[in-house]
Amino acid sequence: MHKAGFVNIIGNPNVGKSTLMNAFVGEKLSIITSKAQTTRHRILGIVNGDDFQVILSDTPGIIKPAYELQESMMDFVKSAFEDADVLVYMVEIGEQELKDEAFFNKITNSKIPVLLLLNKIDTSNQEELEAQMELWKSKVPNAEIYPISALQGFNVVEIFDRIIDLLPESPPFYPKDQLTDKPERFFVNETIREKILLHYKKEIPYAVEVETEEFFEEEDIIRMRSVIMVERDTQKGIIIGHKGSALKRVGVEARKDLEKFFGKQVHLELYVKVNKNWRSDQRQLKRFGYNQ
Repeated sequence: MHKAGFVNIIGNPNVGKSTLMNAFVGEKLSIITSKAQTTRHRILGIVNGDDFQVILSDTPGIIKPAYELQESMMDFVKSAFEDADVLVYMVEIGEQELKDEAFFNKITNSKIPVLLLLNKIDTSNQEELEAQMELWKSKVPNAEIYPISALQGFNVVEIFDRIIDLLPESPPFYPKDQLTDKPERFFVNETIREKILLHYKKEIPYAVEVETEEFFEEEDIIRMRSVIMVERDTQKGIIIGHKGSALKRVGVEARKDLEKFFGKQVHLELYVKVNKNWRSDQRQLKRFGYNQ
């Protein structure tokens, strides 16, 4: 008997969805930073066993959209309800509600199995944990509730085993050697964007999009050329930094991570361009993989 199905992970920003997804997959597919809105796309991670295929979907954190890019991000979340065989709803210790009531109603009225994961319990104590478990049992009575620490790996294996139990019988949807649905350039873009999220403050990371224009793989090296898009000239200056020092740091750190990811030497060229108001431009958003 072979099982296969889609497991969609949703929750508020910064709840640890990407950390959990990467723990399940065993690879760094989703970028992880402490800033909200790190995940912008819906990213699939595929875990294969002899008799199962789990297709995990990490979606952007649920927010109230303020501009076109965020509207597109929430469309990825909406799509996660449409094809799920199991819904994973992540909350963290101290959280009281989902930021969008319509999404919350969808969860509580879901006809498919819901696993509610109470994350970051390593930052809590037994008394608080018990109170939070009771709170969420009353709010989402249709869910199975599990305390976890995605970062520390607590209960991760047990939850993955439970997911497999809940999957329907089905042949695999993807080839058994496939890890994700995204092309290689996507992970180059995301790795560079992660470094920008880590090293720049205020509005800068949210005004940035990365596009890899060249990706040539040779026997012992991959040559890449990527462009960092910003919305204003002042942002371009901040990204580059004094005598190019800030941009160089992004490039060096991204290259090291990409060499680990691809398992070979990487040559990365980075450029910065101004692309005014791309976050509110439907045509541009489509070009960058939003509004699909």
